[in-house]
Amino acid sequence: MLDVVLAAVSAFECLLEGVAFAHEVGLPGALGGLLGLPVGGLLLVRRRWPVAVVLMSIAVTPAEMGFLLSLVGLYTLAASEVPRRIIVVLASASLAGTLIVTAARFHQDMAGSAYRPGLGLELLFSAVMALGLTAPPLLLGLYVGARRRLVESLRERADGLERELSLLAERAEERAEWARSEERTRIAREMHDVVAHRVSLMVVHAAALQAVALKDPEKASRNAALVGDMGRQALTELREMLGVLRKTPDGDPGTPPAAREPERLAAVAAAASERVRRSAGRAAAPAAEAADGPCLAELAALVGQSREAGMAVELLVEGEGRSYAPRVESTAYRVVQEALTNVHKHAPGASARVRLAHREREVALQVENGPPAGGTDAGLPSGGNGLVGMRERVTALGGVFVSGPTEKGGFRVSAVIPDAARGHADAA
Repeated sequence: MLDVVLAAVSAFECLLEGVAFAHEVGLPGALGGLLGLPVGGLLLVRRRWPVAVVLMSIAVTPAEMGFLLSLVGLYTLAASEVPRRIIVVLASASLAGTLIVTAARFHQDMAGSAYRPGLGLELLFSAVMALGLTAPPLLLGLYVGARRRLVESLRERADGLERELSLLAERAEERAEWARSEERTRIAREMHDVVAHRVSLMVVHAAALQAVALKDPEKASRNAALVGDMGRQALTELREMLGVLRKTPDGDPGTPPAAREPERLAAVAAAASERVRRSAGRAAAPAAEAADGPCLAELAALVGQSREAGMAVELLVEGEGRSYAPRVESTAYRVVQEALTNVHKHAPGASARVRLAHREREVALQVENGPPAGGTDAGLPSGGNGLVGMRERVTALGGVFVSGPTEKGGFRVSAVIPDAARGHADAA
């Protein structure tokens, strides 16, 4: 609409100026008007062909036609993406044409009057008029064009940042999902270790209690006491684990973590970095919580519980004992615990040997049992997750886990776990 209005005003102006110019040179006025209409209407295509508009304004300058055409044409040319050298050439040509025509008209007007200014004054007046008609639209167009390019560059940069932040948000969401999956897996392993071992021993003792209840009341009483102790230990460990699950990151046990997490990631850098920080915190939580887990010093008590359940277990320790990183000791303990639980489940009456070796940069352990000795099968169910959980624990610490049957019909579980604390000390 702006171009249509400008073109209509320019066409009307050129129509009047064309009629005046035709009368001045002795031509029919209608011819001048017909010439002025398309010249002024050329502003309709000023955005597409700004060079043509400026060239036309320069061409009709001798006829003193196209004042609005010249102003709008120079502004559009300066604000467009036309190369600077073309803008300079056309602006110089328009300035020169306006200067010449203004000087000639001023000299002609002064010739018919009694006032005779000097040549210098005529040139000065003509130069001021030419600059006044050429410089303002040209400078305004250059400013608008530079501002438009700046806005476009800022918009492109904002779009790029938005895409980058969206990518960061997606990666943060993926890391958060990975951290949640790792946490679920870790909790499942802990629950399996706590429940499977304690309850398996309780079932074994209960079966033995049933077998000797009438024959040996004293032994039955001892087994009943053991079952009670193990049940209380299992409940204590379960309460501790459930207490950890109920705790929020701020220490408030009442609000579930999902209620405090945002519904979605905001498309800003602060939100993305916050989610990345939370994900890293969740991923590092197992390392912090492992410090409260079991340790290698409790292996003797663990083996003693299996002996009390009727299993012949031998514990061999090689090397000088020392402390390891909490996760290393907890993993080694859980491997032995799960291996002994599997012996109770799958090889009733079999003997077992637990070997623990303290080495310079690692701790090695092996649990081997013989073939079943015909003991009473307690009918314990198996979920098939014991060996998988042991392998996951060991490999997560960069260790090696091997399991399989022996030549004598038994089963062997071996693990080598690097000493994380010693490795960090050497690196420092």
